[in-house]
Amino acid sequence: MELHFLGTGAGVPAKKRNVSALAIRFLGRNGTVWLFDCGEATQHQFLHSPLSLAAVEAIFITHLHGDHILGLPGLLSSRSFQGAETPLDIYGPIGLEAFVMQALETTKTKLRFPIRFHVLTEGCIRNEEKLTVDALALDHPVESYAFRIKEQDKPGTLDAEALKAIGVPPGPLYAQLKKGETVKLADGRIINGSAFLDEPIRGRTVVIAGDTAPIKAMEAFASGADVLVHEATFASNKKDDAHLYGHSTISDACRLAKRAAVGQLILTHVSSRYARNENEYREEAATLLPNVIIAEDLFVFELEKAGRKKRD
Repeated sequence: MELHFLGTGAGVPAKKRNVSALAIRFLGRNGTVWLFDCGEATQHQFLHSPLSLAAVEAIFITHLHGDHILGLPGLLSSRSFQGAETPLDIYGPIGLEAFVMQALETTKTKLRFPIRFHVLTEGCIRNEEKLTVDALALDHPVESYAFRIKEQDKPGTLDAEALKAIGVPPGPLYAQLKKGETVKLADGRIINGSAFLDEPIRGRTVVIAGDTAPIKAMEAFASGADVLVHEATFASNKKDDAHLYGHSTISDACRLAKRAAVGQLILTHVSSRYARNENEYREEAATLLPNVIIAEDLFVFELEKAGRKKRD
């Protein structure tokens, strides 16, 4: 699972930070891509990454401010021009469908693929065999959401040596036992597979928060997440401004990460006021949480297995 930070700025683009967009590429799902927010020029950022527009299967929009959605009509058009015909799911607040369809109609853009729009509500919004996505309403001047992407736990490792020791030879029965099923051997013995399984392997959890002032509910929502991607628009000396406009500071995000006991905090949505000199911003973050990462455009964070992660 790779997190590709395509845009890490807030409000307006800066020379080194484009506006909001984050893609997750699922390597175990043939490189399927889920896109979270789609600010202006997101499709240009794709050109500087290994990602393919045709691989985008779902798009999740946190809220309807321009720096999070103005790149969407163009990206959809380019996905079609490149020949993609597979359906695309788009999740967002009320008004997103009207915005997209008006833009496509005004520009006479015909898409090769169908779009399935989903209006966001709190709770489970996508449920697949191995993945679920939950949404949480945040605190921002417009309707805004956080998303939690969670893998299902996997069965623990089967203790093959213990099975051999009691006379159960390797074979098709092992597949049933690994599922925790009970099987009957040729000699009449009943073997319960769950007795020979290690503890389940915990599925990975990634939480991506849209723009928000701090809210208590995020602590439970992000609890134990392997990765929390959270906005930190301002350094903490701008706390009053941040909260007034529905944003978080570095200290807000770091405090949340500690209370929720997340494995890795990644800060994004950095105000353009820091474009010329981010030293103060970075120094504060490192002081509050030594392992915090401040994302930059085109930064890739790879989450391999539970407890293992790699940075690029």
